[in-house]
Amino acid sequence: MTSMGLTEWLLFCPVLHTMAKEELIVSSSQLACNVGSGSVSVYATPMMVAAMEHCACSALNPFLDEGETSVGIMINTSHDAATPVDMKVFVEATITAVKGKKVSFEIIARDEKDIIGRATHDRFIVVQDRFEAKANAKKG
Repeated sequence: MTSMGLTEWLLFCPVLHTMAKEELIVSSSQLACNVGSGSVSVYATPMMVAAMEHCACSALNPFLDEGETSVGIMINTSHDAATPVDMKVFVEATITAVKGKKVSFEIIARDEKDIIGRATHDRFIVVQDRFEAKANAKKG
């Protein structure tokens, strides 16, 4: 690190404002009536959230060291419009902050007609082997 302080470095951090974009077509397996999150035949909120997290991972993964991954620690989501089966969904995740190992994102999901959802999301960078070993230790 140069003589600039951490705050200044974070403002110029090459990770900030990195964006990932992903596209999917809503399948019948992603409908609320088929995933247990409702009775309607539209894109399920849990599936939208999963797509948002996946897109956030895609934005962050190029910056991770070998053996590292990230885990979601917070997501605040609105699901604002219904999307029918066979319609395209576009997700964009942008890195908005980096504080130590915590990385924050703003995410927007759209279908072919509307913005269907927005989210703020935080992920924490972990060493995958250690993280999984700690989780598995809960089994005794």
